[in-house]
Amino acid sequence: MKQWRVWVRGFLALLVLVATVSGCTHGKFTVFEPLQCVPYARDVSGIEIYGDAYTWWDKAPKEYSRGHKPRQGSVIVLSKTERLPYGHVAVVERVVSNREIQVTHVNFGQDYNSRRVVYHDMTAIDTSAKNDWSRVQFVMPNGGTSRIYPVSGFVYNTPH
Repeated sequence: MKQWRVWVRGFLALLVLVATVSGCTHGKFTVFEPLQCVPYARDVSGIEIYGDAYTWWDKAPKEYSRGHKPRQGSVIVLSKTERLPYGHVAVVERVVSNREIQVTHVNFGQDYNSRRVVYHDMTAIDTSAKNDWSRVQFVMPNGGTSRIYPVSGFVYNTPH
């Protein structure tokens, strides 16, 4: 009987190890150890910009086009704020309408657990009065919404 328990514990430990190393996929998100939004956005988009997320907007014109309309594969740059001291970036996976996109990003949430998640197909809504994507709100997996964040714009994966 003890041998069986040891085997089960070993098997469970192996499952935890594999899940930690590879990430666990749960529908539209994957759980990992905490990642940063910048390297994730760089890897997914292919846009080679380095530095804090909010700096992408000012650094982009040196090598990439930028604008205020979302495009598939572009990176939305959230401005630096008190709540986002480094800004935030997310990759546009799909443009749904002129006011709605779906993004993938990491390190976004209120606590350790939500920041360990790679979100896929997360809805982002343009909440600006002028329909210019200067403000955005995210729809969380639980159906709630994030705060409204100021947006610098979109960096396009089209080098000059």
